[in-house]
Amino acid sequence: MHHTPEFTASRPHVESGADDACMNLTDLTRRRARFFLFGAVLIAAIAFSVIAGSGVNQNLIYYWTPADLRAAGDKAYGSTIRLGGMVAPGSIRRIDGTTTVEFDVKDATSVVHVKSSGAPPQMFRENIGVVVEGTMVSGGYFQSNRLMVSHNNQYRAPKSGHPVDSKELEQMIKSTKGLD
Repeated sequence: MHHTPEFTASRPHVESGADDACMNLTDLTRRRARFFLFGAVLIAAIAFSVIAGSGVNQNLIYYWTPADLRAAGDKAYGSTIRLGGMVAPGSIRRIDGTTTVEFDVKDATSVVHVKSSGAPPQMFRENIGVVVEGTMVSGGYFQSNRLMVSHNNQYRAPKSGHPVDSKELEQMIKSTKGLD
């Protein structure tokens, strides 16, 4: 009499011992894959927790306006800050024999005196937007170790044969005022 194997929904009935060993190997591979996946997720979660809890906030650099800096009071002292605003007219003073430059940065309501130790960019002048990176010091001024000029990138070369009218020429001269 010939016996036909019965099948169940979970696993077919297998009469051979070799096939049974093969199925155990597949089950073992699946268990290893699940264990590896669980371990990888656990390690990623631990790494994320360590990074989030280890003071990442101490490495952030905040962008403030002069009004924000004044409003912060004592919290502004000692923190690394990016101060942004306009260079106040008549405030630029270069220190002879050094690359140090002093100037005032203003916004709509406040002014902050800045001492920058680095060489200023070539485009640095009055009435231009600047971002200075540094810290407020107890002397009441902002000590900057990095000075960046903010400018727009709207230059378009005139078309061939395009005459420059007096209005365009005047605007171009005003935009380069103060450059040496």
